[in-house]
Amino acid sequence: MAPKPAEPSQQPHPLVSLARQAVEEYVCHRRIADPPQITPEMEDRAGVFVSIHRRDGELRGCIGTIEPRQASIALEVIHNAIASATGDPRFLPVGEEELDELDYSVDVLSQPERIDSVEELDPKAYGVIVEMGQRRGLLLPDLEGVDSVEQQLAYAMAKAAIPPGEPVTLYRFTVHRYSEK
Repeated sequence: MAPKPAEPSQQPHPLVSLARQAVEEYVCHRRIADPPQITPEMEDRAGVFVSIHRRDGELRGCIGTIEPRQASIALEVIHNAIASATGDPRFLPVGEEELDELDYSVDVLSQPERIDSVEELDPKAYGVIVEMGQRRGLLLPDLEGVDSVEQQLAYAMAKAAIPPGEPVTLYRFTVHRYSEK
């Protein structure tokens, strides 16, 4: 599942540009990019997902963190962009020859809030986290092909290898989505 692209704009958001720069620097030179001059929003800390798509819309990588692991959103984007390009187990690492054909999106997550009922979910407005013991699965909000709470929960539970019908603890969150498209 890939996030739906945001509305087109003239210039990519600085977080999207940072994701692209981080991947290109790593793929071409095996270096971790330093963040450029960071904006106030980049100084905050939050979970971040970076999705990479081919220009035809096909997912090429998506890796993220539910809770921040880095000192800033800028560093979170850099590390997750590199992981998305080189460490998504569903795909081979991105090659230098592919770089010009890729689009990036960045989702900055709100703090997850525990909820008591599936009635508090809306797959267009909220992402979901399901938890059972040490297993945890996450699905971002507003994904193409995910139109119901049931679908959203099924995908998140499958990601966590939680069998259908098992009791889970639920969390919801919102995202600020930034995209090149």
